[in-house]
Amino acid sequence: NAVTRVAVLYQAIEPPIINGVRKPMKPGGYRDSGADIAYNLQNSNTVQVVCPVPKPVPENDLEWCFPDTEEGILHAVDKGATHLWANTILFASHPLQTSATLKKVQDSLRIVGQGPLTVERYDDKELVNNLLRRTGGFTMPRAWTFHYSSTSATELQQADLPFPIVAKPIRGRGSHGVRVCQNLQDLTSHAEGLFKESPTIMLEEYLAGEEATVTVMPPNAQTPSHWSLPIVTRFNHQDGIAPYNGVVAVTANSRVITKEEERDPAYGEIARECEGVAGILGVTAPIRIDVRRFEDSPGSKFALFDVNMKPNMTGPGRPGRDDQASLTLLAAEALGWDYPELLRQILNTSSTLKTLREQRPKAE
Repeated sequence: NAVTRVAVLYQAIEPPIINGVRKPMKPGGYRDSGADIAYNLQNSNTVQVVCPVPKPVPENDLEWCFPDTEEGILHAVDKGATHLWANTILFASHPLQTSATLKKVQDSLRIVGQGPLTVERYDDKELVNNLLRRTGGFTMPRAWTFHYSSTSATELQQADLPFPIVAKPIRGRGSHGVRVCQNLQDLTSHAEGLFKESPTIMLEEYLAGEEATVTVMPPNAQTPSHWSLPIVTRFNHQDGIAPYNGVVAVTANSRVITKEEERDPAYGEIARECEGVAGILGVTAPIRIDVRRFEDSPGSKFALFDVNMKPNMTGPGRPGRDDQASLTLLAAEALGWDYPELLRQILNTSSTLKTLREQRPKAE
């Protein structure tokens, strides 16, 4: 049985401008979670971890993972990696998709992640939401898209929008740029700021009820279809929005729902919808879908409002990282998985590089 040798990639390449919009880079490029992943996999009997240096220091993120440049990827492969964990943002022109040198190993090299062509399309929230609306069978908030022009302020005024309303970038990261606007004046000034970063913004009906999040895992040897982890509920919002996990640890505002709460059929209904989304998108790695009830009352239906193609994957293990659980890890713990076990389960969902390069988005 061949040894699994994993190298973790972090974001060193700025995503390109796609339809006039650039997805913001993550400060540090996910090196923190990359190091968490590598450090914890290293303690597994079944996996060897390939690092850029011979004896990585637990506190030094950069000693645990490779940059996702062509040079960084080839460095990892030259050091014997059989698996690359793409803990980064992929896109069509990414070296994982385009490198000619990698072609000779594409049948054997395995990747944990989504197909780059797929992610580039599905990182566009408008495209995904339109696809789901066209497909039907998904509960979603009403939404509007606005393109920047000299008359944007007038267009917002004439659109007869319901307030409060959520305004956000079309290609976002975390809660960056997401705001609940209480009135037209508030919206107009926030939109002005968003338009400085992106020519297109998205407005969504504000969902007033409980927020939750559903991690959906890709099929594996045991489970032939996409399946969801236990649901995590979120609280302690700031100005109506769940704060970014880099600012507030998720353990301070999120927990798995109780058996008692689970009796509310709204939870099971939205979990099935989320599995349906993952199936339609054909995802090959975990995704996380944020959902929220329309009304702040038990039994109110949930709507899907954000499909995250790359959920945060931080976790405890390294010194000083004890409070670094991610929303996906909170869900996994309810199945009895600790962080290393979650990582092993995700590692088992890897595809060959060739398969990922050939993966096409389901919808144009």
